[in-house]
Amino acid sequence: MTEPIEPIEPIETSPDSRELLPTASSARTRAAVRELVRPHRALAIGGFAVLIAATAAGLLVQPLLGRIVDLVADRQPPADLNWPVVLLILVAVAQGATTALGLSLVSRLGETVLARLREQFVEKALRLPLEQVEKAGAGDLTARVTRDVSVVGEAVRRALPELARSLLAIVLTLAAMAVLDWRFLLAALLAVPVQAHTARWYVRHAVPLYARQRIATGAQQQQLLDTIAGASTVRAFQLAEQHTKRVDQRSRTAVDLTLRGVRLVLDFYNRLHIAEYTGLTAVLVTGFFLVRSGSVSIGTATAAALYFHSLFTPVNSALVLLDDAQSATAALARLVGVTDQPDPEPGHPAARTQEPGAAPDGAVAVHGVHHAYETGRPVLKDVALTLRTGERVALVGPSGAGKTTLARLIAGVHRPTSGSVLVTTGTDVPGNGLPVALVTQETHVFAGPLADDLRLAQPDATDRHLRAALAVVDAADWVDALPDGLATVVGEGGHRLTPAQVQQLALARLVLADPPVAVLDEATAEAGSTGARLLEQAADRAVDGRTALVVAHRLTQAAAADRIVVMEDGRIVESGTHDELSRAAGTYAALWAAWSDTRATPS
Repeated sequence: MTEPIEPIEPIETSPDSRELLPTASSARTRAAVRELVRPHRALAIGGFAVLIAATAAGLLVQPLLGRIVDLVADRQPPADLNWPVVLLILVAVAQGATTALGLSLVSRLGETVLARLREQFVEKALRLPLEQVEKAGAGDLTARVTRDVSVVGEAVRRALPELARSLLAIVLTLAAMAVLDWRFLLAALLAVPVQAHTARWYVRHAVPLYARQRIATGAQQQQLLDTIAGASTVRAFQLAEQHTKRVDQRSRTAVDLTLRGVRLVLDFYNRLHIAEYTGLTAVLVTGFFLVRSGSVSIGTATAAALYFHSLFTPVNSALVLLDDAQSATAALARLVGVTDQPDPEPGHPAARTQEPGAAPDGAVAVHGVHHAYETGRPVLKDVALTLRTGERVALVGPSGAGKTTLARLIAGVHRPTSGSVLVTTGTDVPGNGLPVALVTQETHVFAGPLADDLRLAQPDATDRHLRAALAVVDAADWVDALPDGLATVVGEGGHRLTPAQVQQLALARLVLADPPVAVLDEATAEAGSTGARLLEQAADRAVDGRTALVVAHRLTQAAAADRIVVMEDGRIVESGTHDELSRAAGTYAALWAAWSDTRATPS
């Protein structure tokens, strides 16, 4: 036997102290599994009943072999062996057929339950507050939706059917040994204390180890995502060596935990061999004395020894499957931790319907808002702002002033640390029921037909509605020029769109969603100088008739707004029209002067 496993030392798996997504307790994980299986009880009962029949049929093999031994020992005619041999063949056929059917039913049960778990996980993952996902890091969610789902899926396809079959074989085989002679059962049970101690020892070490492995994998993926996503910045600031060290550190942590798991499994196997030798020796010695005393025949003793020997495979399989079970349980707990997250409030997270007549639909009121992503580092400080129905307000200010944070609070992406954001939507919200829509400069084009991409905003929109929305944002002509028009496959592996075209699709989705309030966070920034004016015009038409907050990337957008709000250091410092603020000689006037100078400078 190898040396005992050393205690698991605390290993730093999240050096950036991210608030990982929750993990369910063992009790809650078991309860979740019961909830998933409950609608399929008939399938579960049928599958296990067939497996019981298959196992029971297989238990006839050892008595038949014992009968053959007795016939040979008694020097019976060779013809007497015919029936035992025929019965062995029939038992083999019956056991094979019922085992295949039982495993098929159990596998179907597992896949059905796993499919439902996947659906619940994806549904809740898509509804998680973005702020919570950002605090946990994309690597944590990515590890759960990829690696953890794969671990649970593999356990369902391989471990669950085999574990069910092994446990049934163990119970029924021990019962069969008792039928032969109760003393054989007592001899066989001498192996149980060693096996039970081994199982407890393994679980005690494996549970924390596999939980740490899951966390370490998530941290590793997060670091890889951060490094790859910011590759250009890493190269620009010559940070490659630092990021490589971080990736190496987290990878070494994951590898170290994996190697500990391998050592744990090796020790586990060694302890199981001791149990096997102890039990088999006890059964053989018992058989020797029982045969010598005439209590049982040689064939019966042979059957008992064969029964115990047949336990090697199911017992070892059941105990070895603890490895898969512990890993799968750790992964399952992480999935259930997400599926157990409470559903978000209906509608816009910050929306409240005013009393009739209190305010017209589409008005936005921000009262005394403070917000901080990290305690002690406020981003917004006592912000108060009102957007009147149909008013277009431009939000300007230097980088880091808090413009995007305020825009996201109004859009409902984040909740303020204190204060309130009130969006008056009335009782009937047009379009698909979305009170506020946010369009940023980071727009994703989903792989598939362009029409499907647009229908994300309005699933029941006809092609005529899609073309009308595209026409509003000046995208109809280039869409018609695509190889298959609206049916052209775009996104990953499809037709490549320019940054300006991608933004036009985002604005077309806004038109289709038809919310009373629109928030544009530098939605025209990706156009570049050549397409900036066209994209700004498209944005103007997309928000026409709506209450709009525009985080202006170019001050020409601000100049055309009904009102300009200037932010600085997390506070609103100015508010007024372009002419009023230009004459005020304040922050906006300085920004406009600097902007105008750059526009007048020849390229």
